[in-house]
Amino acid sequence: MGRIGMCLAALAVLVSCGARSTEVTSEKLDLGDFTMGHNIVVAPDLQKGPLSRELPKEQWVASMKNAVDARLGRYDGERLVHFGINLSGYMLAQRGVPVLLSTKSALILTVTAWDDRAGAKFNEEPREIIVLESFGSGTVVTSSGFTMTAEEQLENLTFNAAREIERWMHENRACLVDDVPPEVLAKCWPSEKDERKRAQLERELRR
Repeated sequence: MGRIGMCLAALAVLVSCGARSTEVTSEKLDLGDFTMGHNIVVAPDLQKGPLSRELPKEQWVASMKNAVDARLGRYDGERLVHFGINLSGYMLAQRGVPVLLSTKSALILTVTAWDDRAGAKFNEEPREIIVLESFGSGTVVTSSGFTMTAEEQLENLTFNAAREIERWMHENRACLVDDVPPEVLAKCWPSEKDERKRAQLERELRR
């Protein structure tokens, strides 16, 4: 089983509490001089996890693109940044056995940010992002498969993924302005693996 497959297997039994999903009315973050250019979403090798509901790739691509447009399209700086987003795998919880099979929905993707001015990537290694459905989509004894349609789960996950991309831009805001000092540039775009979420998944796999 590949690494994505192992992650999806772990996600089949993972229970996690995140923030409640809301409309994009939250205050904008400091993204330096960021403004969004192209927003390209693809899913050539999208994998469906075990015990997951299924939705077509085209629906995933459209929802992810809309979520990024809505969240990152709010910024009007001078530094044009293009996004290349690859959807890798997903899990859409379905009706299961309460407690014993209370699954959570999840989405795995990678993101590359392109600097229009330099005509090059900001991050050489694609940024891995792993998102889980928002707390409130289900409960610890009932998965969202009981309370949400597959389309609602999809919107929840892509909303959360777009928010993580916004946070990633915020973390690297010092490199989204003109005349970045070399010592500052060296600290931008650190390890692009989602180490915290991946460690959480690996702990589940060892159980």
